[in-house]
Amino acid sequence: MSLKFRQHQASPQPKPNSAIVLTGGGARAAYQVGVLKAISECFPGSGRLPFDIICGTSAGAINGTALSCYAANFRLGIKKIEWVWRNFETAKVYHSDLRGICRQLLLNLLPVKTAQPDQALAVLNNAPLKQLLTSLLDLSRIERNIDRGFLKAVSVSASSYATGNSVCFFQAEPEIGDWYRVRRRGVRTPLTFQHLMASSALPMVFPASRIGKRYYGDGSIHQLAPLSPAIHLGARRILVVGTSDLPDRPSTSAMPPPSAADIAGHLLDTIFSDSLRADLERLQRINNTLAMLSRAEQQKVNLFPIHTHVINPSTELKDLAAPHYPRLPSSVKVLLKLLGANPQTNTALLSYLLFEKEYCQQLIELGYRDGLQQRQAVLHFLCDK
Repeated sequence: MSLKFRQHQASPQPKPNSAIVLTGGGARAAYQVGVLKAISECFPGSGRLPFDIICGTSAGAINGTALSCYAANFRLGIKKIEWVWRNFETAKVYHSDLRGICRQLLLNLLPVKTAQPDQALAVLNNAPLKQLLTSLLDLSRIERNIDRGFLKAVSVSASSYATGNSVCFFQAEPEIGDWYRVRRRGVRTPLTFQHLMASSALPMVFPASRIGKRYYGDGSIHQLAPLSPAIHLGARRILVVGTSDLPDRPSTSAMPPPSAADIAGHLLDTIFSDSLRADLERLQRINNTLAMLSRAEQQKVNLFPIHTHVINPSTELKDLAAPHYPRLPSSVKVLLKLLGANPQTNTALLSYLLFEKEYCQQLIELGYRDGLQQRQAVLHFLCDK
């Protein structure tokens, strides 16, 4: 046992109403596992989750829901999630064989009547992902963990194609109720695999998921306020683990016209990160305003400061993805080439779709290093601030 771990073993318990927000990012979400692994080593081996509230979107929703299933033992949960990501392959997420991809493309291009007329169409079929999730997760554990006090709330965000609203589906303690705001709402419901499939359904890439009478897609699409679910669920401090690349440096050299893959990668970057940056800036401005009020005045307006800490990759993930291009199934490489992506083009799209274990393992290691570098700051944020 390391000296650092012995020092933190008797450290104060995390403050109540701490939340973790896990953003979307497709294959990039493996990075979050590394960060969480580094944080888990700060706490006793059999200790509970240090977060009362878990909020996830897209691939982050899958990580967050898996974490909530193991809320009673933080380190055990991380080990199980890490094992899955370290052994990932593209075929476990979507049909990547030539026959599967051609069939999916034909369903989109030809006006044929399929055996499942209600099936939402997309470029790729992610049925293997649902099979994987159902074989690995026991979602009934969420309610048990809430009842036993290991968890206060867990949420999964999705986007309604019918209303254009961001919908936060959540399970929580009884006193937490539904909420309604402009273009967003919270709905209490037992979380199912359909919610996870909806939240991670990248637009035009994976098919929308039907919940009740409506179809839902990736939770990042209409998520104008990514911190809103955590705040409505009672968070007073929020740790955000994102998957955003570093801001691009201005270039004075001439740039070629963007390919379809470049545009798709740019859109995914926008969907997964721009709203979060804006929401963090808005929250900081509210905190600055509240700092000028007394505690009594804050209570009168029913507003309180919300503290945040953000961890994002210290290395460009699209740079990490490019060398792993040859590991993709041949049929997927053909599809990407049609969009203008190849080993020489450093497109962000590849970093979202490259569900291969070598790349995922590299992301986990990067997240672990970044987590270790910020471990003291995170401990202070959770326990002492």
